Formats: sequence, structure tokens, C-alpha cells
Amino acid sequence: MSMSPTVIILACLGFFLDQSVWAHVGGQDKPFCSAWPSAVVPQGGHVTLRCHYRRGFNIFTLYKKDGVPVPELYNRIFWNSFLISPVTPAHAGTYRCRGFHPHSPTEWSAPSNPLVIMVTGLYEKPSLTARPGPTVRAGENVTLSCSSQSSFDIYHLSREGEAHELRLPAVPSINGTFQADFPLGPATHGETYRCFGSFHGSPYEWSDPSDPLPVSVTGNPSSSWPSPTEPSFKTGIARHLHAVIRYSVAIILFTILPFFLLHRWCSKKKMLL
Repeated sequence: MSMSPTVIILACLGFFLDQSVWAHVGGQDKPFCSAWPSAVVPQGGHVTLRCHYRRGFNIFTLYKKDGVPVPELYNRIFWNSFLISPVTPAHAGTYRCRGFHPHSPTEWSAPSNPLVIMVTGLYEKPSLTARPGPTVRAGENVTLSCSSQSSFDIYHLSREGEAHELRLPAVPSINGTFQADFPLGPATHGETYRCFGSFHGSPYEWSDPSDPLPVSVTGNPSSSWPSPTEPSFKTGIARHLHAVIRYSVAIILFTILPFFLLHRWCSKKKMLL
């Protein structure tokens, strides 16, 4: 049994649209888990966990992969979001969610991306200093040193307004502290930094943040922050543009197809007359 050109065109167009939508969100059956306002949360604060699935259909289950279990997650189904308040050290760890299939009550999606919640304020704050100093010339190499009398295993350096962080192991220094040096490379523009300390046994439980360290740069500014794992702004624009082009093509096809079918119908009608 052969299929008509019209059916083939509609089938291909439907497949095209479905692939466009799910390519944009990162997978056909994989929800996206996020934290608001941040995945780095002070002890006693609050954080909202969200699971984004199937274009706004946000019924989901949530579970914790490591660390101390969270009883309030057991055998529960959530709608849109889950508020953790107040946050305790037990909430630190890795979370995933599964989205609910609207047309199959017993079927759930594949697990989402891992979402790591870091809880701060469990230990005394470290100190953060800059070499050669907090004010440098444009193009001059800058190194930030995080140190403490506490024997932290890992130091985490964050830049104000950034979700990601840099981490380095702590090493004993000659003055009796435990230290990590973060080479940031040539300075290009001013930013404010903080650092945290943690231990191997509880990697998601961090110290209080260091005092903020503003680094000022004299000279012509440009953009620079070591972020090999984060997509660039241009990459984001390119992906968005690609999605827009695909949707535009689909809309054009939907607009032209009815006229094409009507023209064929009219032509056959004339031939019969």
C-alpha cells in the first residue's frame, strides 16, 4: 500500500517539529532539574528545586543520590517545584528528578541531569588575598590565594554573579596554614571573588564564605574568566538562532502546504470538467 505525497509530507513535518522541540531542551525524554535562587545555599536559608519536563508539564518525583537521605522526598509527587526551608547540612548532595508522562499514568521519564546542592556556613571562613594585589594593570597576571588555619582538603573559588566555581586541593604552607593558589591569568576587568573550604568526607558542605575580595583593573577592559565547561555567550546565540531557523522553516511549510493542496485539488477539478 503506497502513501500519498500529502501524508508523507505531513509525517515528515511532524517528525521535524518534534525533533526541533526536544533538541532545544536537550533530549526527547529527559527533564531538566534546576535550583532557585542558587545551588549554593547558606545553612538556614531556602532553595526551590524545579523540574522542567515536556513543555511545562511539571509533575515529577525527586530523589537524592548521595549523602544523608531526605525523608520528605520519599513516595511523594510534586507539582512544578519543591521548597527546602530551612536548609540543613542533610540537604547537601546530588538530586535528580523524573517527569510524569501525561498519557501514561504508570510511566516516568528518564532521570534528569544531576543537580548538586552545596550548603555553606558549616565551618569558619577562610581568607582570600590577591597577588600582586587587589589593583592591577590590564594584562597583568593575577593569582588569588585562599587559606585557613583549618585543615580543609578543597578550596572553592567563586566569582560574584557566576553559578560555576573553580576548585583546587589545599596544601600546607610554610606559615602553618592550608592554602590553594588560583592563577586567573592576565587581568582584563574588575570582579569580586569569594572562596570556601570543604573536606573530602563531606564535599557538598562548605565553610562560610571568605570576605568579598574586589579586584580592580586599570586599562582597557575585556572579558575573561577561566570557564572551560561553560558554554559561551556566542555559542548560546548560535544555538538559539539554529532553533529559530528550524521553527521558521516549519512555519513556512505549514503556510505553503495548504495552498499546494488546494492548487492540486483545483487542477483535478478542472480536468474533470
